[in-house]
Amino acid sequence: MKATSGFADSLATLPRFDPESFIDADVRRALAAPRGDLVALAALLSPAAELRLEEIAQHAAAQTIRRFGRAVRLFAPLYLSNECLSSCTYCGFAKGLPIARRTLTVDEVAQEARILTGRGFQHVLLVAGEHRVAVSADYVLACIERLRPEVTSLSVETQTWSDDTYARLAVAGCEGVVHYQETYDRDRYAQVHVKGWKRDFDRRLASVERAADAGIRRLGLGALIGLAADWRADVLALAAHASYLVRRSWRTEVTVALPRIKDNAAGYPPLVTLSDRQYVQALAALRLYEPEAGIVLSTRETPQLRDGLVRICATTLSAGSSTEPGGYSSPGNAQEQFALSDERTPAQVAAAIGSLGYEPVWKDAFPLVPTEPADGWKPDTSKSRVPVGDLGSDRG
Repeated sequence: MKATSGFADSLATLPRFDPESFIDADVRRALAAPRGDLVALAALLSPAAELRLEEIAQHAAAQTIRRFGRAVRLFAPLYLSNECLSSCTYCGFAKGLPIARRTLTVDEVAQEARILTGRGFQHVLLVAGEHRVAVSADYVLACIERLRPEVTSLSVETQTWSDDTYARLAVAGCEGVVHYQETYDRDRYAQVHVKGWKRDFDRRLASVERAADAGIRRLGLGALIGLAADWRADVLALAAHASYLVRRSWRTEVTVALPRIKDNAAGYPPLVTLSDRQYVQALAALRLYEPEAGIVLSTRETPQLRDGLVRICATTLSAGSSTEPGGYSSPGNAQEQFALSDERTPAQVAAAIGSLGYEPVWKDAFPLVPTEPADGWKPDTSKSRVPVGDLGSDRG
């Protein structure tokens, strides 16, 4: 039976906005609007809002501190395999690319994990290409069962699974499932997902709901910026999806991410590039629309930008990452998924977070049951100024 999503109905009815139609008065009203107001979100994503970016960032920073305090969770990705049976035109692991492939044994996975825990990590994300033989459910389960006694929190970013497999993952000790929709534009999704299991838009969209129903406690969503021409529509859909899950699966923790396309073996040219200021605008707007959702930043972004976003809205950072299987113990033996921009060590990232007045968190410090903000709350923007201008260049 074809997988469907409760959010699919909401996605089909999301309004469309002309970003050029908003003026400064709309942006000022949006800053005072309650959470979950799509019109306000569209205004905050508009060109008119770019002129008030520092004010938007101040509101977002106040909201972030109110909900998450000054704690920033650190995690590391652990790549299990870059073998893949899906043909996604933008991905460095896509089937058919002439790259060095590798799938780690369970012993090799444990060796990689020991390196990460030795560096302080207790949040590890297991990542793999979509290969139902090399990266079977039994293999992923075996990895989780092997690591669970040594790693406090394990999440997976793999192919989508059946309800039964999500339940088995939860019982084995998997706390989180990450499934980025990549783009919420159905037509564009079909164009870039040419073959393979991932081509099924509705199954992908429903996966996080099925994971939550099976007992998974953390859900990760994301849209890949540069995949679709209308980046604002993808940000709006991602925000609506996160808000839907916060309410539907209220016992879970929801995080969102907006990775930007980076150089990889696929050589995919992005349809659109966001300047760093536009990127900050998008993430700050997400924070104001759905204060309960964590915001994840990977090492795709530069150190300067990542440090700046910690002061505005980011709550979870990867650090010292490798995007190739075996990259921590024996780098250079397999193709990486994408190039990194932040090559600082985990200790250096933690020190930078501390120097900003925030606390790097290696173990879980956030409640798994989100709390409801008080009605009518407005952020106090009179405290600390957030200097947006020095976050980074205007490159995409």
